[in-house]
Amino acid sequence: MKQQSDLFLHADNVEIEDVGGGIHRQILGYDDSLMLVRAIFDQNAIGYTHAHPHSQVTFVESGVFDFTIGSETRRLSVGDCARIPPDVDHGAVCVEAGVLLDVFNPVRKDFLQES
Repeated sequence: MKQQSDLFLHADNVEIEDVGGGIHRQILGYDDSLMLVRAIFDQNAIGYTHAHPHSQVTFVESGVFDFTIGSETRRLSVGDCARIPPDVDHGAVCVEAGVLLDVFNPVRKDFLQES
């Protein structure tokens, strides 16, 4: 059976999960090949360095973040984005409280199992 979100979602009706360390996650639209996730960070929250087999693009909706991809770190703020290739170490430190929009290909099935 194919796992997918409804065609239309209202953010007010989508659960926001506390994933710990001052980070909350809201899983928005997804199907087998694509997923959009809203990540809400408190100031000084750390998205610890990790890697996964998914391609990822992250858009900074609000706040300021120090992003590290591989061995390079850059400060990103509203309107900036980062592309993270599969299997590359990456992480972020939230300098000013904010929200990231993460797009993954394929879907992060591990996120769905936790929700």
